[in-house]
Amino acid sequence: MRILFITSSRLGDAVISCGILEQLRLENPQARITVACGVVAAGVFARMPGLEQLIVFEKEGFDLHWLRLWTRLVGKFWSQVVDVRSSGISFFLAAWRRKILRGGRRPGRRYEQLGAAMGFSPAPLPVAWTAPADDARAAALLGEGPVIGLGPTANWGGKIWPPERFVALYEALTAQIPGARVAVFAGPGAHERALAAPVLAALPGAIDLVGNLALPEVAACLRRCAIFIGNDSGLMHLAAAAGAPTLGLFGRSRADEYAPAGLRTSVAVAPGPVGEAPMEGLMVETVVAAARRLLCA
Repeated sequence: MRILFITSSRLGDAVISCGILEQLRLENPQARITVACGVVAAGVFARMPGLEQLIVFEKEGFDLHWLRLWTRLVGKFWSQVVDVRSSGISFFLAAWRRKILRGGRRPGRRYEQLGAAMGFSPAPLPVAWTAPADDARAAALLGEGPVIGLGPTANWGGKIWPPERFVALYEALTAQIPGARVAVFAGPGAHERALAAPVLAALPGAIDLVGNLALPEVAACLRRCAIFIGNDSGLMHLAAAAGAPTLGLFGRSRADEYAPAGLRTSVAVAPGPVGEAPMEGLMVETVVAAARRLLCA
């Protein structure tokens, strides 16, 4: 049995889609699974059990990436095709069953939309796959004792909470978690490093996890955090999927659609119009209170 899963090029959306993929895998334990996704999201699936092939593609002009992907897939017969991207190429593949999930913005949590489209009730929560080597690396990096994870970056400036407030947040939470150290998480590249730099500079003892790990290692580190607090980003979704108590910070994005989905998650939302509120309006006291409630949950 072969399953083809076409998913997002964005980290957060790819993580959200892992819930339905894991449900498919559990229902079909002998299946050989091919995942097609963008470069940024590839590490999300690297440790997935049952993975036969990971096809990474980059966007090209005139949608040529879809044609190139189709040429790599057309020679096989697929027991099931699940297309989270609504790409249309699934109609031109030999398949016993196919599910083309509708994209676009609409009300409701995204992971619940995907679960409903697949006929799963309740909708499965996202997961993060890791290997023992990833967990060992995380243990070596984070050591013993509680760690507060901070995610001060995002893919758009409007989603970013001021860096000095992350510093104040950590200092306030150390009273709630005695002996806690801080780990700063961000993605690869100079831009992410620059966004995280003010927090790292203000917290010189921080564990620097900015762009220097593979995604499964990041997930393993997040899983070890006593709490993770971060802007609406792919790392926020990965933290929730990994099982860390996760607090997402929202202002100019919609928590009703993209709040972190996991067993212990919450949000702190800036006051103002839904999805349009400036992050500067989100006060440190509000986030501290939300973090404390999550820790006590």
